[in-house]
Amino acid sequence: MLVPDRRRRLVEHLHRSGSAQVEDLADALGVSTSTVRRDLADLEAEGRLRRAHGGAYLHRATLYPETRPQAAPETDDVKRRIGKAAADRLTDGTTVMILGGSTTAAMLPFCAGHELTVVTNGLDVAHTLAEHPDITVVVLGGVLHREQLTLLGPMTEQNMADLHVDVMFAGAFGVHPQGGVTGTKIMAAGSHHSMLRHAEELVVLADAAKLGRQGPTLLAEMDQVHTLVTDRAADEQLVEAIRRRGTHVEVC
Repeated sequence: MLVPDRRRRLVEHLHRSGSAQVEDLADALGVSTSTVRRDLADLEAEGRLRRAHGGAYLHRATLYPETRPQAAPETDDVKRRIGKAAADRLTDGTTVMILGGSTTAAMLPFCAGHELTVVTNGLDVAHTLAEHPDITVVVLGGVLHREQLTLLGPMTEQNMADLHVDVMFAGAFGVHPQGGVTGTKIMAAGSHHSMLRHAEELVVLADAAKLGRQGPTLLAEMDQVHTLVTDRAADEQLVEAIRRRGTHVEVC
């Protein structure tokens, strides 16, 4: 069976059942469990499913695609490249923070095999990483933001008080050489500022379309950003302007 056909059948199986264990999928497809795990990792990176401990499930956006616009394949590829480049910065034995969001989610499949402690405010992040026994997951409390399944607010800030992370990975609505890293949620500002106080480095994941854009909420000044990971469609003048602010820019 060709790989595209096998993966199509795998997704169809999940559409019928909603979720399934790796062993059940392997039996249904007539392949090994290691093959199924590779397929699940790639399909999750494409946003077509979510992996859970020992299996996979279809999240709401996949089960009901008409309720949310689907990303174009080229957008998925860009996020996958950014996610891999960000995950390549992971070092075993460290404590990192991965904030919830669609761009940071792209790095999760590439966390496999690392021994880490991951602090997160993202329920999807915690759920995805739960299947990896070498990754200790710490979930921050807070008020649920339903659109992205993230936790924000004073409780999130309080829970950061006794924590320290080596690297914080975050997405953004916009990244501007002078305006810094911005978002659209007013509630997120206080949480981000509190998190930054407890992080040695900030790595921002943002595709080319977000460079030069500014939102209403300041999440971080440009000089607080250690590294920006973006894609090769990024405007060269904006990239150079950000580099002049002292931020390392990785183009992938």
